[in-house]
Amino acid sequence: MAVKGKNREPRDQNRSRLRRILVTGGAGFIGANLVRLLVEHNYEVTVLDNLSAGRRDYLDWFPVEFIHGDILDRTTIERAITGKDGVVHLAAQTGVPSSLRDPRKDCEVNILGTLNVLEACRAENARKGERTHNTHKSGLRIVFASSNAPLGRQSPPATEDKAPLPISPYGASKLAGEAYCLAYHGSWGLGTVALRFGNVYGPFSEHKASVVAKLFKDISAEGRIVVDGDGQQTRDFIYVGDLCRAIHLALESDVCGEVFQVATGIETTIDQLAELIKLTSRSDAPVLHGPPRQADVRQNYSAIDKIRRTLEWEPRVDLRLGLQMTIEWFHNWVSVRTQ
Repeated sequence: MAVKGKNREPRDQNRSRLRRILVTGGAGFIGANLVRLLVEHNYEVTVLDNLSAGRRDYLDWFPVEFIHGDILDRTTIERAITGKDGVVHLAAQTGVPSSLRDPRKDCEVNILGTLNVLEACRAENARKGERTHNTHKSGLRIVFASSNAPLGRQSPPATEDKAPLPISPYGASKLAGEAYCLAYHGSWGLGTVALRFGNVYGPFSEHKASVVAKLFKDISAEGRIVVDGDGQQTRDFIYVGDLCRAIHLALESDVCGEVFQVATGIETTIDQLAELIKLTSRSDAPVLHGPPRQADVRQNYSAIDKIRRTLEWEPRVDLRLGLQMTIEWFHNWVSVRTQ
C-alpha cells in the first residue's frame, strides 16, 4: 500500500502494460534526460525529432529508434505511433520570444502538431479496437508537456483550478494543446494527462536559451551575467531529473483527463539565481541588467498540492544541488566535445 506523502515510483516494469514509448522532441533538453530514464526502466523507446532545436548526439550510446521527422507531417506521426503503448509529447515551439516573432508558426507547431499526435493516437486505438474512459488499462497513454504560460495574468501561485489568462501566443498555443488533450479524453477516452512544467534546468541544455543555461553560458563566454529587466521577476526552478520522474509517474498512472502543476513551490528571483550561479561557478562575474523581455510574466511559481496528492510525487533536488550538477555536466560536455 502506498504511504501518503511518500514518493511513489512507477510500478515494476515487468508488470507494466506499457512497453513501447514514443517521445516526440526526444533529442531536446528534457527529451534527452527522459529517454535515459525510460531506457533505464526497460522501455523500448522511439524518438521523433526534426532536430530544429534538439541534438542527435544527445542520444548517442542509447538503444533507441530515432526517426528524423516533424510532428506537422501526419504520415510520419502515424507511422511513429503505430504499435506504441504510450506517447510523451514534448515536441513544440518553446518560449515566449519565439512566439512573438512568429505567432503563426507557434500556432502551427503547438496546436496543429499536438492535434496530429492526438489524431494518430485515436487512429491507433481504433486500429487495436480499444476504447477506454477514466483508466489507461487499455488504449494509448499520452502525456502532454505544457507550462504555466497559459495562466498568464493570474496571480501566483499557479494552480490547476485558476482560469487561464495567457498574455503571449505561446501561452495561448499551450492552452489550446491542454484543451485538445482534455477534449480527446472526454470525447474518445484517450488516456491524456497535461503537465505544466515549472522553469526546468539541468544537463543537456547547452542549446537552450532558458535562463539557467543562458546565465551559465554568459559566465563562460563573456565573463559576466546579463539579466533581463531588474532581476526581481520570479520563477519556480525545477531540476530536470525531478521533472522526468513526474513524467514517468504520469505515464504509468491510471489518472486521465487531468492537468498537473509540476514544479517545486519555491519562488526565486532572477537576481537570487544569478548569485547562486556565481557561487556554484566560483565566479566573481559582474551582474548586469538589460531591458525587460516583452510579454514576460513578472511573478511565477506553482502550488503542487494536486500532484503530491494524486501521483504522490515530490521534488528531491534543491536549487543549489541542481545547479551544481548542471555546471558539472556543462564542463564535462565541453570536455568531451573538444577531445
